[in-house]
Amino acid sequence: MPDWKFITKHTVVLSIIANNPRITALEIAGKINVTERAARKLIAELYETGYIRKKKEGRRVVYAINSDKPLRQNTHRGVAIGSLLETLGWEKQQEN
Repeated sequence: MPDWKFITKHTVVLSIIANNPRITALEIAGKINVTERAARKLIAELYETGYIRKKKEGRRVVYAINSDKPLRQNTHRGVAIGSLLETLGWEKQQEN
């Protein structure tokens, strides 16, 4: 069987962050079997493109999802990332 997946690493990382906003890059790396550096790169790309926000709480970073942001594919720009995450089991929390 070919070695390809339906869900990209960016989507997996976004889903992990959505379900655990206080997770570290090292913990993400362990979950998706990549180096911490690779996990940090994925997180940085999600941040730079506006899919996540970061806030420092002491020494930790807490993430938040910009769930209204559209998917990046031209064919699905009308779909918000939050809808995809909900399909993957995310339950959106109300922000304070």
